[in-house]
Amino acid sequence: MTDGERNRANGSGRGSSEMIVGSFTTFLNGWLGRQQQYLDELLSAEQCTHDPPYDNLKDLICRVLAHYQQYYEEKSRMVQRDVFLVFCPTWFSSFERSLLWIAGFRPALAFKLVSDNVFDLSQEQSECMQRLIVETRKEEKILNDELARIQESVAGPPLLEIARQRAQAVRLGEREIAEEAASLDTLRKAMEEVVVSADMLRITTTARVVGILNPVQKARFLTAAGQLLLAVRRTGGAKGC
Repeated sequence: MTDGERNRANGSGRGSSEMIVGSFTTFLNGWLGRQQQYLDELLSAEQCTHDPPYDNLKDLICRVLAHYQQYYEEKSRMVQRDVFLVFCPTWFSSFERSLLWIAGFRPALAFKLVSDNVFDLSQEQSECMQRLIVETRKEEKILNDELARIQESVAGPPLLEIARQRAQAVRLGEREIAEEAASLDTLRKAMEEVVVSADMLRITTTARVVGILNPVQKARFLTAAGQLLLAVRRTGGAKGC
């Protein structure tokens, strides 16, 4: 390949990556706007002087959960396109990235939200929640160990640094070494697998937590989750980083 051909190929790769980032950023901004709308609906339901009709509340909860599912479906497509960008997402502020665990929230955060916002768990619900906490911690440890194994296998810079360099290459228009270096092919696939597994744990943990709660408790849990997500987003934007 001549230098001119290589430069054209690199330029095409950069353009493709920039389009991917732009596309997901557009999706995320729209998704966050809808997140605020759902949060407003949840808060309105909570402010009723009496329990809202269960049918209406169940419908709202289903719509909120479908909203989160839409996010993970779009994120799954991003993982297939460029897992390095997902691991160090340029569409999040540095503050938001500092809170990530394997490209997303730590599954156990769901239990903190329940503990801080749902105060009327029955004995049976509490026991179910405790069993789920133990199971989730075990699964988190498995994924942490897998991530450590991947890091040891590359015997190079930390994975976050590799991902950061890959993301920076997109922003600055540098040569996309990650695409050209065959030695990173195995790393890419391993990172894809661990991110997919982490997202599955996030999804299943949330679904099981919601399954333990009654409709009113589910609404409180989802309200707290939405408030936290949007507060983190605002804080990151306010810090300007």
